[in-house]
Amino acid sequence: MTKRIVVKIGSQVLCDPAGSLNRDVLANLVNQLTGLQAEGWQVLLVSSGAVAAGKGLVSEQLGRIADPVARKQVLAAAGQVRLMETYRELFAQQALTIAQVLATKNDFQTRRHYLNMRGCIEALLKAGIVPVINENDVVSVTELMFTDNDELAGLLAGMVKAEILCLLSTVPGVYDGDPDDPATQCIKVWDDDQYQIDDIVSRGTSALGRGGMHNKLAVARKVARLGTEVVIADGTDPQIMSKILGEQETGTHFPVIGEASPAKRWLASADDHATGSVTVNQGAEDALLDSNRLASVLLVGIEAVDGDFSRGDVIQILNASGKVLGCGQARYDHNDAKNLMGQRGHKPLIHYDYLYLMD
Repeated sequence: MTKRIVVKIGSQVLCDPAGSLNRDVLANLVNQLTGLQAEGWQVLLVSSGAVAAGKGLVSEQLGRIADPVARKQVLAAAGQVRLMETYRELFAQQALTIAQVLATKNDFQTRRHYLNMRGCIEALLKAGIVPVINENDVVSVTELMFTDNDELAGLLAGMVKAEILCLLSTVPGVYDGDPDDPATQCIKVWDDDQYQIDDIVSRGTSALGRGGMHNKLAVARKVARLGTEVVIADGTDPQIMSKILGEQETGTHFPVIGEASPAKRWLASADDHATGSVTVNQGAEDALLDSNRLASVLLVGIEAVDGDFSRGDVIQILNASGKVLGCGQARYDHNDAKNLMGQRGHKPLIHYDYLYLMD
């Protein structure tokens, strides 16, 4: 049976303090991923580092560009070439071919885009080619941006139904307190009943990348609920992958605590791309949140319809206080939903099979 692993490598792992690519670290990681491929794993590599790599190439020219957004785009455009060429050379030394995949949030917004991207990645994996995936920083600004590449890696893990997602940074894992306190320990296995994200992050573990540890934890918990094990670990460890997949304890593990269909995994990636929303009454909310029931969003339980959505669009489900309960694919457009809301005897607005509920 084919096994799939998504490995996300942060820019702090790949780059030295000056921002230059650390070739020795890259070479070691490529060797480790090559070993996984030889053991039968299909590997997807999500790599940061394009912007950092660009700093060593176009630093003199940046003085001509005043706009900070444009400066970042230039760095990403130039650095992506350098980053990919480095990966191409290192993987070629191991007789492996890579392919570049650049993604934006738009690629996860519609079912068609999502399936097209998944089809491309599936074809690459079938051919034995290693997809090297990064956010397209050249066009990703403001609303098009992922929180960071942790979010992208989590979406990809759900897309390809990976067995494991590895989020590699420069810390050993998630600490249970202030990392500078000698009594603080790395959490070996995350347990939602024992730990709370806000409590852990507030104690000093949030200084990581654009999204920080808070985002890593949110991604890890979400992906584990979709059926993929997650590990947050130290990517600078020269044997990190063998430790993660072997019997040696390392990093913080998030065991699988749920399972999701392909449609629900897509909806989990599209939950912030909704084109409208419906507000449900208390009875409908109770039914949706009852873990012993497989409830759909019925028209009789809808109190309000907002947004100009079409049939097949992703819409959010809100309770009476405005809290987002989840999202789903609408069976009706906004006009039909408004005309039929509160009525019995009609097909659900959102069928359970196309409904994703938040944590």
